[in-house]
Amino acid sequence: MELEIPSMALVMMVGASGSGKSTFVAKHFSPWEVLSSDHLRGVVSNDPNSLAASEDAFAALEYLAGVRLRRGLLTVIDATNVTKPARSRWVQLAKKHDMLPVAIVLDVDPKTAAERNQTRDDRAFGDAVVFKHARALRRDLRGIKREGIRYIKRLDGVEAVDAVTRVVRAKAWTDRREETGPFDLIGDIHGCHDELLGLLDQLGWTLQSTGQGEELRHTASHAEGRQLLFLGDLCDRGPASDKVFHLVMDLVEQGTAICVPGNHENKLGRWLDGKKVKLTHGLDKTVEQLSARSEAFRERVKQFIGSLVSHYVLDEGKLVVAHAGMTEAYAGRASGRVRSFALYGQTTGEIDSFGLPIRQDWARDYRGSAAVIYGHTPVPYTEWVHNTLCIDTGCVFGGELTALRWPEREQVSVGAKEVYCEPVKPLAQPKTHSEIPDLQDLLEAGRIETRFKMSVGIQPERAAVALEILSRFAENPRWLVHLPPTMAPVGTSDRPGFLEHPDQAFTYYRKQGVQTVVCEEKHMGSRAVLLVARTPEALAARFGLPGGSGRVLSRRGRRFFKDAALEAELIGRLVWAMTAADFWERHSTDWAVLDAELMPWSAKARALLEQQYAPVGTAAAQSLGAVRHALRQAAQRQEIGSELSAVEQRLASIEAYRRAYRGYCWDVAGVADLKLAPFHLLATQGSVHDDKTHLWHLAQLAKIAAHDEVLVATPHLAVDLQDEEAIGGAVDWWSERVQNGGEGMVVKPRDFLTWNRGRLIQPALKVRGPQYLRIIYGPEYLQHLDRLRKRGLGRKRSLAMREFVLGLEALHRFVEGDTLGAMHPCVAGILALEAEPVDPRL
Repeated sequence: MELEIPSMALVMMVGASGSGKSTFVAKHFSPWEVLSSDHLRGVVSNDPNSLAASEDAFAALEYLAGVRLRRGLLTVIDATNVTKPARSRWVQLAKKHDMLPVAIVLDVDPKTAAERNQTRDDRAFGDAVVFKHARALRRDLRGIKREGIRYIKRLDGVEAVDAVTRVVRAKAWTDRREETGPFDLIGDIHGCHDELLGLLDQLGWTLQSTGQGEELRHTASHAEGRQLLFLGDLCDRGPASDKVFHLVMDLVEQGTAICVPGNHENKLGRWLDGKKVKLTHGLDKTVEQLSARSEAFRERVKQFIGSLVSHYVLDEGKLVVAHAGMTEAYAGRASGRVRSFALYGQTTGEIDSFGLPIRQDWARDYRGSAAVIYGHTPVPYTEWVHNTLCIDTGCVFGGELTALRWPEREQVSVGAKEVYCEPVKPLAQPKTHSEIPDLQDLLEAGRIETRFKMSVGIQPERAAVALEILSRFAENPRWLVHLPPTMAPVGTSDRPGFLEHPDQAFTYYRKQGVQTVVCEEKHMGSRAVLLVARTPEALAARFGLPGGSGRVLSRRGRRFFKDAALEAELIGRLVWAMTAADFWERHSTDWAVLDAELMPWSAKARALLEQQYAPVGTAAAQSLGAVRHALRQAAQRQEIGSELSAVEQRLASIEAYRRAYRGYCWDVAGVADLKLAPFHLLATQGSVHDDKTHLWHLAQLAKIAAHDEVLVATPHLAVDLQDEEAIGGAVDWWSERVQNGGEGMVVKPRDFLTWNRGRLIQPALKVRGPQYLRIIYGPEYLQHLDRLRKRGLGRKRSLAMREFVLGLEALHRFVEGDTLGAMHPCVAGILALEAEPVDPRL
């Protein structure tokens, strides 16, 4: 015999001592699922029979059970539970966590139970205790159904207990994780039948009908094998609720559609049950339309409404659908308050000036990984808020009927043919660009999930540093849609006179299975992110801020230029070049996000030059110059050996050091003195371009650079890693550049995202030249190569990878229309990672 219980449940074993409860649970449940009162008596007192330890044992039992239930785990209470007060404790705990209370009653002859106890060494109490348990069980068993226990499984006698071969866990009605779609989710219809047909047509559905009148039956099909999902409120206010019911019921019965109930179906269901309800909020129209139908049709509608489940968890837990929304804690659970939340949302209990309930903004506090799609509260337009989306766009009020394609996250809408009902109050406004990110999110990010098969942990103390940077130094949060990552250094070279060399980059990527790499000249400037738009109006529409035609941000989210006029002139020239290159038309966009290098280095790093590099060079040159002068005078009087030669060599190193940084610096009197080298076209309307090759990025940006002398197209080579001659040519190309004062090059796989065995590999490796490394490691670093070759690269490489995926994740969320609150944990995460202790010379 199989015993079926819900999978989301708290299971109480009920029976006298010796009835076989522990044997039963050991046979049918995992040891992790069972919490035993006897075991916990032993834990707290070293004696499982100590009645004096019962209070502490049950306190521990209740705590552990609560933890498991909060995590959605089936939990079995192995205790006698023969009295109503004992069971009430567990019923209340189950309700607290919206789990189903279940009782498995082992009603065994007390004589048999007593005989079993006599054979057990761990039972020191007499038969009287067993008979007391049995009397309590028989006394309270008659009223157990009134205790709020949803499922009661009674096993009478030892034979019935032994006959159970398996305990089957029935999946929760709300659990449809195995259904992965693709889905077309449709918001509140409210009787707008014609608009529903128009929307289905736009979504690519083919409808067919057979029969007439109430014998009419609808079928639907989609070439992509999609499934429809209706979010409730099919009826009321609109002109044809009966027709909407007819269509949706047919499609649900056919299996091509799923439906959850709305609050309007709930009220209609009570009317169909004959209960007294007020015919308000459009119910009068539905009643009128259904009254024109047959009794059989009304009965079918009644049965349909009664069969609807409050909400569903779909697509491996990635998608939750409910009429009015669902919190992370409630998703997949079953209780009266969960159903109430699904139907009505969260209200304060107050009434507004329009006579409507005041609803709490549950979406603002939502932080779940599953996307929650809902309706209920009509809005003039949709906007993602913390991975939730309301798609009730007020069709019945003259707005639109909206659908969301899942998993594409694309929205499709049709306009209402007319205003069927005037709204009692103006439609609620969704969150807009003015929303400020929740600071608590930044402090408690903990771990940020990304779409790149990688999550990034953020330590609280690092998050606090990021928060200070954002609040004190960074630009307006609405501009912070992306921060570029740090770059990983190439492996250490063992070639004489080299700390870094292209050999190691080519070897790394060849081992990762990369066929072709792109070598890009590394411009010695400062990293900059540019947010630009065709017009000021387009910029304000997308970023929610007036800002001319764009912004130039530093790598840490600060405004790059203190001189706003200089910034505006640079952006103006860039936008003009983009227009001249037909950029906006070719990419079907009004805005773009670019990753670039802005030169000269001194434009951003003048303080670093003046306070660090220049003083070192000047002090060293003057002091060693004085030493050389003294040694030259001494050499006229006596032989001084190699001392003078050593000083001459050190002075040559100092001069090479000064030449190195001076080559990257020049005065900037105006925009004509700047050079901007964009190398990534990060995003445009509807697209993050991480699906393109680096050659594509460079080609698109070269077209723009051709139209303005301030813009620089990045020199580059594509190298086949199986071609030794091509590799040799790339090494020569690098050598020529670094010998002429260049910083070096960046080696990247041809594809923006490259995977090996399911994991991302380093997106780029920088290979810096000997003269540039002289700036980083000091004028005489070549004399210390043996020590420098022991430098650790692992932490820096890990940092580069984590910042890379966070930066792209922020961009994807921005392009998909997520709010600041969704993007900023990623942006803040990059700033937090930058606070990690990593050698800055890497």
